[in-house]
Amino acid sequence: MASARRAALIVLDGVGAGEAPDAASYGDTGSDTLANTARAVGGFDLPCLESLGLGRIKPIHGVNATTAPTGAWGVMEPRSAGKDSTTGHWEIAGLHLARAFPTYPNGFPAALIDDFSRVTGRPVIGNVVASGTAVVDRFGAEHMRTGAWIVYTSADSVFQIAAHEQIVPLDELYRACDVARGLLVEPHNVSRVIARPFEGTPDAFARVSAHRRDVSIAPPGETLLDALAAAGIARTGIGKVDDLFARRSITATHTANNAQGIAAILEWLRSPASGFLLVNLVDFDQLFGHRNDAAGFYGALREFDRALPSMISTLREDDLLFITADHGNDPTTPSTDHARECVPLLVVGPRVRAVDLGRRSTFSDLGATVADWLGIAFRGRGRSFVAELVAE
Repeated sequence: MASARRAALIVLDGVGAGEAPDAASYGDTGSDTLANTARAVGGFDLPCLESLGLGRIKPIHGVNATTAPTGAWGVMEPRSAGKDSTTGHWEIAGLHLARAFPTYPNGFPAALIDDFSRVTGRPVIGNVVASGTAVVDRFGAEHMRTGAWIVYTSADSVFQIAAHEQIVPLDELYRACDVARGLLVEPHNVSRVIARPFEGTPDAFARVSAHRRDVSIAPPGETLLDALAAAGIARTGIGKVDDLFARRSITATHTANNAQGIAAILEWLRSPASGFLLVNLVDFDQLFGHRNDAAGFYGALREFDRALPSMISTLREDDLLFITADHGNDPTTPSTDHARECVPLLVVGPRVRAVDLGRRSTFSDLGATVADWLGIAFRGRGRSFVAELVAE
């Protein structure tokens, strides 16, 4: 029975559903990505997400609390410390962190930068907190003259390395990321090292999203993906999910944007593929949340909503499709960084009951449910809600 079952989990990166109980300690009081964005654009028109029960999760301008939902709905609270993609995905997969990854509001220590420069053989410029587009505009011309790495960070736990593709070959940039990952050990064990290649000329630089690479720290314990691998259940990734798990127990097709990710989801659902599909759709966060672009954020939601009926129509009798997020990134607040928020939970499939799944105390309940549905004993730090969700 279990061998015929499939589970697809789509993470809408940054699409939070309201401040977490401890949002104040993160400086995120008032953050509510979905509701605030809806107000900012004059209301959402998301008919498919509405039909699944999005409007029953919380009041969202323009989204009705339908009386006849076709899916199950709920909300999940974060339990791990931190509010980044790695932490959120790990918690979904059953692993909690007691301490947030370190951040560097004043840049990285000089000794660390010196070691990175010495090992890679190139000088470093930047070492600032900045957005990716701003830092390339600021330092790109100097980088092209000198060949120096542009190193920068953000409010998140990231060590980002930018380089022009005509100045530094991609392979060298990727090797530099591996060097940085090896140097970034406790107490500087940042969540991710990110390669940020760009192209163009001064005043017209552009990042090459398709060549981005994230090198995450390895999960410190067993995850849902590890348990599925041990049980011989196939795991397929779309987007940056393999990077977030340090390429352990999953490989992924990297996509340049949400449109490519959506196409890859449809290809998997329509195929005879089995097991588990894990997807990260990053445009919400990367292109719009971090740039305080509420209109663009809504546009990405509409793009996803328009694609959902095609996904749902392909679901087989024993398929479950989960939709959630990993953190918030409210484009309407002064901050351009992630927000400590709860995340939405929507589930659809031929056997799914139209049921309120309530307010889950951890993202890990989702990973436990996937494991339960696919017939393995793993539950991580979560509690399965299969019994509430599925009509047997």
